[in-house]
Amino acid sequence: MLSSAELMPGIRAIDAALWLERQKTLVIGDVHLGYEDELNQRGILVPQFQFPLIQAKLEGILVQVQPETIVINGDLKHEFGEISQQEWRETMAVLSLLGKHSKKLVIVKGNHDTILGPIAHKQGLQIVDGYLAGDVYITHGHEVPENAEFKSAKTVVIGHQHPAIVLKEGGSSEKVKCFLVGRLGRKRLIVMPSFCLVTEGADVRSETPEEHSPFLHDLGDFDVWVVADELLHFGKLRDIP
Repeated sequence: MLSSAELMPGIRAIDAALWLERQKTLVIGDVHLGYEDELNQRGILVPQFQFPLIQAKLEGILVQVQPETIVINGDLKHEFGEISQQEWRETMAVLSLLGKHSKKLVIVKGNHDTILGPIAHKQGLQIVDGYLAGDVYITHGHEVPENAEFKSAKTVVIGHQHPAIVLKEGGSSEKVKCFLVGRLGRKRLIVMPSFCLVTEGADVRSETPEEHSPFLHDLGDFDVWVVADELLHFGKLRDIP
């Protein structure tokens, strides 16, 4: 069984996914299918291992919860300018899998989703800029919405940043994915890690967050939940040595 932890009342992390209990909504984001293909074209030889592992992880999550709605929060595929054969094949398979396990499948547009339309159309799906589930607004995170649904939400969920943190012990260090939980003015804000398995993400202590997302500025007061064999609460970001 994949690790899980309650990040705030009614909202639970399951590995790198988010489960909104009252809304029976599962959120994943930043899968970046086809990333290995893009790296190989750049001369960085990476075996195409991600897709079967992502399928297995999704199936493990869907054993633990039975969502009515599944939201893909942006960047389902990686390439900006074209749809590679790998992306077409893997994206269709993931959408079919998620569609079989939910009554409603929502695709929120990410910055990498400039030409996702043909795939979504093939599955009979629409691509939206954001999705309101109860009082939780889900948006990718590369742009701040101005619509009424966003303004009315009590909690905002974003991805895009691919948060990770480098943990050090003795002379060794390891980068691990993490959730960030904090405030956005009067709203609560959850930053999800990427569901991509090719890289861990961006170290939130060494990179400037506002370069990646206009939602993020001073992260010191955000709580860090590390995604490992267990979901572990590491406290405030500023207090982590």
